[in-house]
Amino acid sequence: MNLSQLEQITGLKFHNRKLFQQAFTHTSFTHEKKNNGIHPDNERLEFLGDAVLELAVSEYLFHRYPKMSEGELTRTRARVVCEPSLASFAKELGFGQYLRLGKGEEMTGGRTRPSLLADVFEAFIGALFLDHGLDQVKKFLERVVFSKISEEWLASMMDAKSQLQEVVQQERLGALEYRIVDMQGPAHDRHFVAEVYLGNKPLGQGSGRSKKEAEQQAALKALQGWKK
Repeated sequence: MNLSQLEQITGLKFHNRKLFQQAFTHTSFTHEKKNNGIHPDNERLEFLGDAVLELAVSEYLFHRYPKMSEGELTRTRARVVCEPSLASFAKELGFGQYLRLGKGEEMTGGRTRPSLLADVFEAFIGALFLDHGLDQVKKFLERVVFSKISEEWLASMMDAKSQLQEVVQQERLGALEYRIVDMQGPAHDRHFVAEVYLGNKPLGQGSGRSKKEAEQQAALKALQGWKK
């Protein structure tokens, strides 16, 4: 992989270049090359990057939206760090072309798969944190992520059902089904609980004052679980 080109695209200078090579190494690649001294895959960096992203995005939203409640901040953060969002950031940076994939993953379109792109974005953040520290991560996110956050952008990310549908369709996993599993309260103050299923597998549960709101919250929970 061309790390010098990646430095130009990201506007960064890598100190520990092995970290960034690892960040773009998928497990399928290491499994095929496990006896050739290849660097580890990016799963541990992805784990670290996920936590760093949560912190950096939380701090940014906390200061930018001083009137938002805890619940609103949580929902807004979920829109910023969900798989479709992270995949879009990675796609804009062209991260897919730098992925080191196994032959099977390559043949099945791994370079454009949202889940892989989201994972490599998190792994890159983990590598950047270790290589440069949190301040540089924040500067990078300011350019790549925070600068995009607006009322319009957040509004476009609010439809969690559409996001989840897109992810499932892109990965050709089957059809989603939403079920109302509980309903409480009098007619003027209904409270619904919905679950979303992929086949017979439950992906998430949510609640709200309408069926639509409950389904949206279930989809949001599913997206959060998908990212992890």
